Amino acid sequence: MSFGTFSSYVGRFAPSPTGPLHAGSLVAALASWLDARAWNGGVGGRWLVRIEDLDTQRCQPGAAAKIMCQLQDCGLLPDEPPVFQSQRTHLYRQAMQELVVTARVYPCGCSRKDIDNELERLGRIRPRHGELVYPGTCRQGLYGKPALAWRFLVEAPSAMPYAEPTVHWIDRRLGPQAQDVAAEVGDFVVRRADGPFAYQLAVVVDDAAQQVSHVVRGADLCDNTARQILLQRALDLPLPQYLHTRLVVAASGEKLSKQNGANALDTRAPLLALNAAARVLGLQPQAGAIGDALATWVGAWRGIYNPLL
Repeated sequence: MSFGTFSSYVGRFAPSPTGPLHAGSLVAALASWLDARAWNGGVGGRWLVRIEDLDTQRCQPGAAAKIMCQLQDCGLLPDEPPVFQSQRTHLYRQAMQELVVTARVYPCGCSRKDIDNELERLGRIRPRHGELVYPGTCRQGLYGKPALAWRFLVEAPSAMPYAEPTVHWIDRRLGPQAQDVAAEVGDFVVRRADGPFAYQLAVVVDDAAQQVSHVVRGADLCDNTARQILLQRALDLPLPQYLHTRLVVAASGEKLSKQNGANALDTRAPLLALNAAARVLGLQPQAGAIGDALATWVGAWRGIYNPLL
């Protein structure tokens, strides 16, 4: 699978329609929009919106339309109509077939309880809220178990390119990053037991198909980057640059999210919402028209991050 190389700046905001935007998701939207508009001395790149609706059981009717209205209220207009992951499964299927042919994926028959039991047998203790590191139980075959998922083989044969499972990359805000995916994650799921393709595979395929050159998103997704880089390498896809922003936290200290009761973003006073998001990003609040505020923030963002290909 190949979608060529990057010839210009393309950024994206990729919300899940499990509900309307909240204060935390506006931070990610504003950051990615500013990065695109600040590119090349303010000439600007393209900014896209992708609705990540593969997990249909969690999606709410009307949420995608509400999200687009909220973005419009805040002056964050994409350069193309949004695309929906649920309409792009043919691309994920093609990527899966390539991974099967190159022996980079294998079927797995383990439940979460099976994995926990095996980790306990091996004397590995999973930290509270930590990653459930897959111990490779099904790498050599299912031995009569039904397949529940397909997993990506992190430790590729040594003869293959990028066989080293420790991934290094530079985050434009956080600096040098590294993750030993084999030790910290293990072989991860790329297609779930119930049929849908997993987030890690879908986002990699979509970013490449849409020629996304710069990924700007919340710091909670930084941990996913190494897995996505491994998939990009396995599928011979170009690697975008990454920038992970600060997060909005709830009163409990946890990341603000729909799961912990984040309120829907009120865009009846859009500049108020934008100023709150700007503060999280280290930008000064503005008064007056939304367009003037956004233009001021574009200039400030360019001075901080200087987004270049």
